[in-house]
Amino acid sequence: MDTARGASDSAAESARAKPAAANPVGTKGVPRARREAQILGAATEEFGRHGHAAASMASIARRVGVTKPLLYTYFGSKDGLYLACLEAIAAPLVSAVDAAMAEGPPGSGTPGASVPQLVLEAVFRTLEGRRHAWFVLYDRTLRPGSELHTAARRHRGRIDALAVSGTAEVLRAHGDDDPLDADALKHVWTGTVSALVGWWISHPDQSARDMAVRCSRLLAAIRDGA
Repeated sequence: MDTARGASDSAAESARAKPAAANPVGTKGVPRARREAQILGAATEEFGRHGHAAASMASIARRVGVTKPLLYTYFGSKDGLYLACLEAIAAPLVSAVDAAMAEGPPGSGTPGASVPQLVLEAVFRTLEGRRHAWFVLYDRTLRPGSELHTAARRHRGRIDALAVSGTAEVLRAHGDDDPLDADALKHVWTGTVSALVGWWISHPDQSARDMAVRCSRLLAAIRDGA
């Protein structure tokens, strides 16, 4: 009996002495890549709702079900997490808008009618499942001159350049080549898209397709009333 107890104790000591195997998963058995995606999703909504300045790392951690220190382990800082959210939306949004504008090039027949609708459809498709990401890109709480402000402005500049091109095309279709008119319309357009995304956020039952159809009706009504 003592021999059996001794063997058991020896086995236990051996087990305790063995180093833990490398764990390929993140926290609570969730793979790291999936956990990072969960954090980015929660952070995008937090930053989009409240802006970077008022966003809470503790709130993000609670929503994901992890500790706040884990956020810093994965992303380094609150700024690092914001930048990750910004990069996650900026490139696909620019790509989607660029592709949408390419579908309605000058000489296609009715560029003035097609470009706005195509761009709106692209924006809604890209934001599906992450609607607040638009307001990460257009965060008004970023301190001017900061790294975050510079990064966001750089990405917005790419969107704005496409908007300037698109609005100029719409105006040219109506015989207007004034660059200041195009610049003014660009500001109207960006504000309109922001307002529509804000409305979409407050109506979570509306899909990207629903929004595209709705905007098609609105644009048609505006054209018919002009």
